[in-house]
Amino acid sequence: MNNITNLNNPFGIGKQLVFATTPSGQTVITINNQQASATIALQGAHLMSWQPVDAEAVIWLSADAKLAPGKSIRGGMPICWPWFGAHATEPAFPAHGFARTADWDVIASASLPGGTTEIIFELALANNALTQWPNPTSVRYRITVGKTLSMELITHNTGPTAITISEALHTYFTVSDVRKISIDGLDGCHYLDKVDEMKERQQSGAVTFAGEVDRIYIDSEDDCIIHDPALSRQIRISKTGSRSTVVWNPWIEKSIQMGDMGEVGYLNMVCIESANAADNSITIPAGGEHRLTVNYSVERA
Repeated sequence: MNNITNLNNPFGIGKQLVFATTPSGQTVITINNQQASATIALQGAHLMSWQPVDAEAVIWLSADAKLAPGKSIRGGMPICWPWFGAHATEPAFPAHGFARTADWDVIASASLPGGTTEIIFELALANNALTQWPNPTSVRYRITVGKTLSMELITHNTGPTAITISEALHTYFTVSDVRKISIDGLDGCHYLDKVDEMKERQQSGAVTFAGEVDRIYIDSEDDCIIHDPALSRQIRISKTGSRSTVVWNPWIEKSIQMGDMGEVGYLNMVCIESANAADNSITIPAGGEHRLTVNYSVERA
């Protein structure tokens, strides 16, 4: 992995974009511009925070989250790629793929007109990843930090035959109290209920929470909106290239088992994941590419 000087020299932007090393030896990128702030772990290209200027934090990170080599970070925005959930045939392979714990290389950064900041990563497919994913593939990830947070995950099939992937941006959002929020944008959608043996159900009205929720909404491409009256705000999730939406909150029993959620962390988070999962997996032809693009914005309620 490049040392900090070798990262800051070509990619640092004054005080706007800075690379630093944590006490555990992990590389973290801090972005501060006139519109927002953000932090990103280089391992996994894992966005850990985003906060527009003069607004509450939008992305949730567990107080017990650990930054350690080869370990996923509890909270923020893990990248699930090239499969979502368990591997179809190899139970020993990591859940949600290897991208969220792999090393990513920074290949570009820029201060854009209007005051936003862009950084582009490329996935380094090391030997262990190639063992799990032998298909010739190029993966890039673009994050643009401003009043709106934008992400684009680009998968390019560089091989001679088609490949099939499933994927998700597994975003944890900060909420005042998950029991008092609601989510619009999924009314009428069919979903697979992972809490109840993957039974197919249909959403009626807004999504609310009174226990564990783990659902894959199929063929769901509309904006989702988190309504949070206690914070007097709405968080809008807009996406393209995503045909599934995953909604998740582990509730108390599973939170305790995880060990890095905190005792009541589940009350202050909800995951809404822009995905291509289950029946919405993506087949990319030889030489083709797929782009998953997501935009987050905050609206005052």
